[in-house]
Amino acid sequence: MKSAIYNHRFSIAPMMDWSDHNCRYFWRLLTKQALLYTEMVTTGALIHGDRKRFLHFNREEHPVALQLGGSDPKDLARCARWAQEWGYDEVNINCGCPSDRVQSGMFGACLMGNPDLVAECVKAMMDSCDIPVTVKHRIGIDHMESYEQLLEFIVPVAAAGCSVFIVHARKAWLQGLSPKENREIPPLNYPWVYQLKQDFPHLTIVVNGGIQTIEDCQTHLAHVDGVMLGREAYQNPWMLAQVDKQLFGIDSPTKSRDDILMDLLPFTERHLAQGGQLNHITRHILGLYQGVPGARKFRRHLSENAYKKEAGVSILAEAYALVRDTHDQQT
Repeated sequence: MKSAIYNHRFSIAPMMDWSDHNCRYFWRLLTKQALLYTEMVTTGALIHGDRKRFLHFNREEHPVALQLGGSDPKDLARCARWAQEWGYDEVNINCGCPSDRVQSGMFGACLMGNPDLVAECVKAMMDSCDIPVTVKHRIGIDHMESYEQLLEFIVPVAAAGCSVFIVHARKAWLQGLSPKENREIPPLNYPWVYQLKQDFPHLTIVVNGGIQTIEDCQTHLAHVDGVMLGREAYQNPWMLAQVDKQLFGIDSPTKSRDDILMDLLPFTERHLAQGGQLNHITRHILGLYQGVPGARKFRRHLSENAYKKEAGVSILAEAYALVRDTHDQQT
């Protein structure tokens, strides 16, 4: 793998319909150090669809990685080259998504059953670009019951040149469980992920799955190189404000939730001026005031008003005022 100007100590997972460029801009206001991932983009969408729409990101998002879904080495190589040309810091191949749609396209978690193909894909991608190529995967699928079977996936992919493995510490059941159930029902097995780091100290091992707090992150970092958060980072984004200091040891000016909201206003105004809708942004910040008096009013006002075509930044100001009024009433 080519050298990187960042590390994988803390990252936010690729999440379909959630981690778009508007969401990632918001997250970057909260943490400067976290590595951000795009939603999964299929190779077919990039080759045959609106490439600009799928690849667009804001320069403020760096470091940012593009996650690809696909299984054809030539197609993945072509898309990896585009990732570099567009300025992404990393390109990642999805070997962990269990949905029916990705299985029918022969990518996602089902690729764990074909490690030689994944190795071929990784090599083709690395030969086509100079940015790091990484893999996100599960600890196994359906028939894979042992740690040794997990190694049967890791070893050939690492031999092909991949040195960063992002491991969701659950199996994926490709038959019988929905994607949501696959995120919750298969038991977490962190010891297997820790063991990978012990057995392959030269590899960068990042653990994903079930991580909810900064304290959880610190516990895992005693055993592996990095942690990746998913839903918790989205639903409780304020936790990200602790990341730079608590996980990277970097002191930065203290900002409040109100400061973050104010910092988001210029971006929101530009988005509206370019023809975007307010809810393209506000749907990602509904959790900003989680745990604060007035948070429910904030969420409700945005949910009920931001989707309207004529909605402007005044809707944000009104939602903020509801939080402030509630605070003032309780003090």
